[in-house]
Amino acid sequence: MNKKKIILICVISFLIGGLISFLVFNNKCDKLSKLPLPEVTGGERGILGIDKNINEATIDNYLNRPDSVYRDMRMLKDPGNYEAIGGDSYLSGFVKGFEVVPYPLITEVKGLPEAVGKSYTGKTLFTQNEDGTYKANYIESMDLLEYFFPKDKYIFLMCGGGGYAGMTKNLLVSLGWDKNKIYDVGGYWFYEGNNNIIVKRTVDKKDFYDFWKVNYHDIDFKNLTEIK
Repeated sequence: MNKKKIILICVISFLIGGLISFLVFNNKCDKLSKLPLPEVTGGERGILGIDKNINEATIDNYLNRPDSVYRDMRMLKDPGNYEAIGGDSYLSGFVKGFEVVPYPLITEVKGLPEAVGKSYTGKTLFTQNEDGTYKANYIESMDLLEYFFPKDKYIFLMCGGGGYAGMTKNLLVSLGWDKNKIYDVGGYWFYEGNNNIIVKRTVDKKDFYDFWKVNYHDIDFKNLTEIK
């Protein structure tokens, strides 16, 4: 085989490889663009704002998207008595790919079932006004919120039962986020998919929590500038 034929074969191979890569990439992009619009389901779950199409039963189909972020809104240990309603006050597990940003650190928790009692009552990034709007408590509050929940991404929200996730969506939309890019996918307590990361383990009838597995975003209020 002469030199010209070798060069020609190399060029053709390069072009074919590039075409295949282009087609694969564009096919992937097409798949990423086909998210259903958020649609609140009916019944009690609808009151919490849980999505009809993307929820605990279907979230596995929407994981690992480069155009999306995944946020679990629970605390590692919530002061509320969620065991009283069949839940877990501890973050006993989570769906793979979700990072934890505790809703009670963003704003005060309102509207919990009476049996649960009070959640965290310490410092928060925002305060909810009587009319349902929010005011920042720190100069850095909005910057932190946009860091945790980037506006140029689709945002998938989860918590224990769906409440904190719905509250987070309401807050974000109130502060200017696009409601059509935010999904309340419900509660981890009802998740039966294939991406379950177990945090709680029991040894000799004692419970232990491997919180080292959790990608947890704490908020250091001491280093923030309070608005007075």
